[in-house]
Amino acid sequence: MGHYLSNIKANPHLNVFLEVYEAEALARAAEVDRKIAAGTQGRLAGMVVGIKDVISHRDHHLQAGSRILEGFVAQFDATAVQRLLAEDAIIIGRQNCDEFAMGSSNENSAYGPVRNAADPTRVPGGSSGGSAVAVQADLCLASLGSDTGGSVRQPASFCGVVGLKPTYSRISRWGLIAYASSFDTIGIISRSVADAALLLEVIAGPDEFDSTVSQRPVPPYSRQLQLDQKPRIAYITETVESTGLHEEVRESVLRNISRLKETGHQVEAVEFPLLAYVLPTYYILITAEASSNLARYDGVRYGYRHPGHDSLEGMYKKTRSEAFGEEVQRRILLGTFVLSADYYDAYYTKAQQVRRLIKERTDELFADYDFLILPTAPTTAFKLGENTDDPLKMYLADIYSVQANVAGIPAISIPAGTDRNGLPIGLQIMAKRFDEARMLAFAQYLMALNA
Repeated sequence: MGHYLSNIKANPHLNVFLEVYEAEALARAAEVDRKIAAGTQGRLAGMVVGIKDVISHRDHHLQAGSRILEGFVAQFDATAVQRLLAEDAIIIGRQNCDEFAMGSSNENSAYGPVRNAADPTRVPGGSSGGSAVAVQADLCLASLGSDTGGSVRQPASFCGVVGLKPTYSRISRWGLIAYASSFDTIGIISRSVADAALLLEVIAGPDEFDSTVSQRPVPPYSRQLQLDQKPRIAYITETVESTGLHEEVRESVLRNISRLKETGHQVEAVEFPLLAYVLPTYYILITAEASSNLARYDGVRYGYRHPGHDSLEGMYKKTRSEAFGEEVQRRILLGTFVLSADYYDAYYTKAQQVRRLIKERTDELFADYDFLILPTAPTTAFKLGENTDDPLKMYLADIYSVQANVAGIPAISIPAGTDRNGLPIGLQIMAKRFDEARMLAFAQYLMALNA
């Protein structure tokens, strides 16, 4: 525990932790030591975990990186947090993130940007940037983040760590602040596939507090990390041939394809004509859901309230315009627009129809192949401030990660080398729904192949 606390104190410039639970973590570490001595420890005994500032931890502040939740203290533990604690993990602190998990660079936090430990002039990716840098810089062993459109995998790619997004509904969302409820997933960031598998095994599964969570039994992921047979693998032609893909990222993907072929694997190119529609479909739907979910933050019941107001409506307007950041306001406005009476059918209904087509076409691919491999992100980590004036360019950072969320399938990003500047490159693996066990085994195999 002292090792991680020392590292946190030595790296304040990375702006990773909004709050460190030092005294509490040390006391819990002592308690876990006693359990180990008595032979009564849980499966995660001594594992030091950080949690993204959108996951509820009872009697601790919870702010979603936003001023509008200023001073708010969580009233209960998220189910994922309960399960960590029940198996003797140690929660070390609350990690910085893009406000309400809206962003691809971790520059949207009300508490300042997180910096990439590989190059502090560059972004860590978002929205779980603080959670990724915490693992990258050895400030904790693993982190819980959230992934709505790539917010665990893209920062994992930028920071050279493992980022797992399970199947939608595999992990309970009870205690996760809602952004886009039909997309949001709690995810895991770690240094190894084995740690991600063990954490998933612990926190996944049915939950009486979440009616959307899957009732399927949870496999022993940590004991199923060996491939039982050679899988059938595909890569989407449109991803590796895209002009927006940086050359060194393309080379990394093609290098992995070549290695798999050299080791006797079946790897084939497939087309996905709907790829161009995935990102706009995603942004129409998530902004609509955000507009609805964030309506509850009005300054009446909790959090920030504008002090000088002459009417209830005036208080609402001033509170929300002052306490929500620019990106959150942009997405609320976009979502309200697509849900308006004049445009509902033209945008929201149409996007739901296209989402169904994307899911069906993705499922068709998995009828013939076990895994899809593709870039996690089109670039390596970009400079702080480089894309802040161009929202469209920023949104394009999610172009390869959103398909898994739109289709509800599991995906993982693993380290796949570095570019000429020493910046990490991530490789993404997608699998069919609830096939995390085989996906994790394949990820473990591919990391060993790259070692």
